[in-house]
Amino acid sequence: MTQLPLSKVASEVDRPNLSIRMMRVGLVITFFFIAVVLLAPVLQGAGWIQSPTEFLDNPPHDPPSWQHWFGTTRLGYDVFSRSLFGSQAALQVVVLATGLSLAIGLPLGLLSGYLGGRLDRALLFLMDTIYTLPGLLLSVTLAFVVGRGILNAAIALSIAYIPQYYRVVRNQTVSVKTELFVEAAQAMGASTWRILTRYLLLNVIQSVPVLFTLNAADAILTLGGLGFLGLGLPEEVAEWGNDLRQALDALPTGIWWTTLFPGLAMTLMVVGLSLLGEGLSEVTDGHRRG
Repeated sequence: MTQLPLSKVASEVDRPNLSIRMMRVGLVITFFFIAVVLLAPVLQGAGWIQSPTEFLDNPPHDPPSWQHWFGTTRLGYDVFSRSLFGSQAALQVVVLATGLSLAIGLPLGLLSGYLGGRLDRALLFLMDTIYTLPGLLLSVTLAFVVGRGILNAAIALSIAYIPQYYRVVRNQTVSVKTELFVEAAQAMGASTWRILTRYLLLNVIQSVPVLFTLNAADAILTLGGLGFLGLGLPEEVAEWGNDLRQALDALPTGIWWTTLFPGLAMTLMVVGLSLLGEGLSEVTDGHRRG
């Protein structure tokens, strides 16, 4: 009987533990930002932090101090407040963008994979065409068309993610629809709607949470890119991409705090969602192998 090397055995044993640790760290970071989103308006209402658009009494480009922990921007905005409320804008756009793409891509994938035929070929051609386009370039083009705003930014981002949900759900539907329980339901005269919702949906939706978290991380970076190009949210809205664009000119003069803290906040949130997605992916793959 062939024996596996000890190093390979150890790696197979440690892999689930590593995946669980990654998922836990990702969950902690993600829940931290959710707590920030919920607590930021409360803290502002209690007077503990300033409004992200309050700049009349703040000196411009004031370095970090006890009064302004992260310093102020060239317009006198408080960087700490802008960084906190930037997570609110990011979470709103991310939830809307990924939710819209899921709501469109999932049913299209189910119908395409189950019905097949001309509908399947047409949708495959359309989704493959969209999928070949770079996500940021597609989002920039759509942002020109729909304009600024939270909902408009979410729409611009969601178009790039629809093909991903479609492809995953469609491929799994094609595989599952040949199972005996689906054929038995067809033989018993179950309607297409009943087969899709009762027999197929629960069996193909397992990979969706993984894709959702990874798309959420990518959406934050893309939103930051749109804001950096001046195509995301309005300038007065606290959003990390907007703040980085406005702070770029001051960076060569030694004013580092206006770029450091928004950049760190965006990076930390992306890392948290990425770890959560990768951990979920490894755990679900392990369950499938088991």
